[in-house]
Amino acid sequence: MKPTHKLEPLPDIPRKRYFAIGEVSELCGVKAHVLRYWEQEFPQLKPAKRRGNRRYYQHDDVEMIRRIRSLLYEQGDTIGAARLRLKEQPRVDTIVAVVEPLVLPTTATNSSRRAELRDIRTELESLLNRWPV
Repeated sequence: MKPTHKLEPLPDIPRKRYFAIGEVSELCGVKAHVLRYWEQEFPQLKPAKRRGNRRYYQHDDVEMIRRIRSLLYEQGDTIGAARLRLKEQPRVDTIVAVVEPLVLPTTATNSSRRAELRDIRTELESLLNRWPV
């Protein structure tokens, strides 16, 4: 199924810890009621809730919403298909969690450690570039 409408480019995500639902709505080009519906449909989307049941999204949540928006609106997936594709694609924090326990040998020099870290970073970036955001 092909998308039926042209989407506006999205603004950069500001460097903030939390975003209100209205801010996320503007950053992602999706109405607030759609965001609330997506929370029910996509288990990966779980914003923190504070007093009065107000939602506070973090940077990862905003990126996930943009991925969902891309799958549904740009690539024309159904909600079920998008849910499956997101389940198959590892998230950045999953990749980092796998690499974080890596401990370099203590006998290595600083320059060899830098080279090793550069190689790891390059590999992670190539993994991230395999999947659309």
